[in-house]
Amino acid sequence: MATDRRNELGDFLRSRREKLSPKTVGLRPGRRRRTPGLRREEVAELAGIGVDWYIRLEQGRSVSPSVTTVDALARALRLTKVEHAHLRALTGNADRRAFRRETVPDSLCRLIGSLDQPAYVTGRRWDVLAWNKAADEVFAFGRLPEEDRNVLICILTLPATRKLFGAGWADEAKRVVAQFRATHDLWAGDPAFVALLERLHRGSPEFAGWWKAHDIRAAAAGRKQLKHPKKGLLRFEHASFQANDDPSLKLVIYTPV
Repeated sequence: MATDRRNELGDFLRSRREKLSPKTVGLRPGRRRRTPGLRREEVAELAGIGVDWYIRLEQGRSVSPSVTTVDALARALRLTKVEHAHLRALTGNADRRAFRRETVPDSLCRLIGSLDQPAYVTGRRWDVLAWNKAADEVFAFGRLPEEDRNVLICILTLPATRKLFGAGWADEAKRVVAQFRATHDLWAGDPAFVALLERLHRGSPEFAGWWKAHDIRAAAAGRKQLKHPKKGLLRFEHASFQANDDPSLKLVIYTPV
C-alpha cells in the first residue's frame, strides 16, 4: 500500500477503536481512561494479534496483514459488513494509476437521454459526467462550470443545492460524505482527490467534522424530498447502477413518487 493509503487505514482503525466502549466488547472499564474508546492493547488482545504489530497498523507503517488478521480485527472492532469490506480493500495491495476523468460511452448517453425521469452518470470521484434534460431541470448541472459538476461540490458548497434539500440537507450531506469516503481511501494522495478535499474543506464548515469521523456507508436506494424554486415540492425514489462497460461509472435514476 502507498503511504497515503496506509495512513487512511490507520485513521480508520483508530476511528473505529475510539467509538467502542469496554462495556460494548465485554471488558471492564478498569482504571481511568484519558481518551475515549478502547485502548490499542485491548483491540490487539480481542483480535489475537501482537500489540506492537497493531500499533504499526494504526501508525500507517508498512505491514501486510493477512485476510485472517483483517477478519479478526473486523470482529474485534465490531465492524459492519460495509466497514469490514472497506478494511479488506484498504489492506489490499492493488496499485493505482493516476486518476483520469472518465468518459461516458455514447450508448449510455443515449440511454439516459431517452428517459423521462431525472438521470445522470458519475465517475469514481463523483464528478457528474452526463445527464439528461429532466436531471438538468432539477439540479441545473448544465449551468455549472465543469469544475463544479461534482456531487460533493454541489451538495456541500453550493447554496442553491443546500436550499434544494431544505431540512434534509445535513442528513444527505453526511450520507454522501460517508459513501465517498469508501472510494477516497483507495485513492488517497492522488492529486485529483487531494484537490477535491481541499475545495470541500474550504467551501463547507461542516465537512471537516464529518470527514474526521471516518464513517463508511455503501450506496443504497432511497427516497429524497426536494424543494425546487420553480417546480415546488418534489419527491423521488433514487437508485444507482454500475455500468458494465466501465465499472467506475455509476448511473443514478430518480423516479417521481
